[in-house]
Amino acid sequence: MTPSARIAAAIEVLDRILDGQPAEQSLLRWSRASRFAGSGDRAAVRDLVFDALRRRNSLAAQGGALTGRGLMIGALRAEGRDPAAIFTGQGYAPAPLLDSEMVSEGGDAVDLPDWVLPYWQRALDERAEAVAEAMRQRAPVWLRVNPLRASPADAIAALARDGIEVRTDTRLPTALMVLGNERKLAQSRAYREGLVELQDLSPQLACAALPVTPGLRVLDYCAGGGGKALAVAGMADGAEVTAHDADPARMADLPARAGRAGARITICDTPAGTFDLVITDVPCSGSGTWRRTPDAKWRSTREMLETVLKAQKSILENASDLVASGGSLAYMTCSLLEEENADQVDAFLADAPFTELARHRWSPLDASDGFFLSLMQRDA
Repeated sequence: MTPSARIAAAIEVLDRILDGQPAEQSLLRWSRASRFAGSGDRAAVRDLVFDALRRRNSLAAQGGALTGRGLMIGALRAEGRDPAAIFTGQGYAPAPLLDSEMVSEGGDAVDLPDWVLPYWQRALDERAEAVAEAMRQRAPVWLRVNPLRASPADAIAALARDGIEVRTDTRLPTALMVLGNERKLAQSRAYREGLVELQDLSPQLACAALPVTPGLRVLDYCAGGGGKALAVAGMADGAEVTAHDADPARMADLPARAGRAGARITICDTPAGTFDLVITDVPCSGSGTWRRTPDAKWRSTREMLETVLKAQKSILENASDLVASGGSLAYMTCSLLEEENADQVDAFLADAPFTELARHRWSPLDASDGFFLSLMQRDA
């Protein structure tokens, strides 16, 4: 596909997303209908779509309309390119620019939903603008070295043999940022043999802050795909790790992932008894991950936030009952908003027999995704 044809395809996909279809579903629909598109074309169209969604409002202002066409015109202008050179109508290129599209009014549009702005400002204060700007950029890909299979040096060497360059984070030797050829990861030996797992830096730092030791009884209460259960299992060989999720289907891939990683994880529908450490990575707005899932950013609403706030409170109360005397409770979100983070913990601690030991919040300015951790201990 030519560059012009790729932009035309991105316009088609973006229009479906703007009509309410999820981004992944829209891209899959286009891909299935476009058998002529090679893997490079599909990757290029995907990048165009997600880059446009991260900067939806500002690109629409530069392109003159909140449409797929307007976003692509705006994206070209933002790159200092003349849209008329692409929008020629020749071959598979988009139709030529209309007179009304020849000039951009521009403007200082904010690439966040209007409803979230007061929450964003309250949470981030003087960093609000800088974090919003970071959210307009593509997120890096991070890997977690699995100590059950390899040392960081071994994993780095294995990745290099498959042409994948990485660098470590100074705070955590097992955290590797991918510098190139990220699309080779799934077929790399390091990934297929369980030497590394995909996991963002921020949750890696959160897991590293947990008090995990061999023999510890650990419950990942909202396990989802099991990333944190796998991380904890790798941190202390011999820890008894149990994974649970309100929707067991989310854990469908966990047995295979655990097998590849060499991790022992028990999956249960209804946790019973008590645990030395209970991890609650609760449902949230996902505001800390919006540069990875930018379409979710634009689908979010204040009403959705109110719904997850109620769910967070319920999960925190229910999970706390499973913490043994003197045991630890870890409350986590991938949100930047105080309502989901500090406010929830402070309200819980006002009545619960727990003491907070540590509180951390990461953002794209100091880690990668926005992420929050409160580590609490049940009173003995």
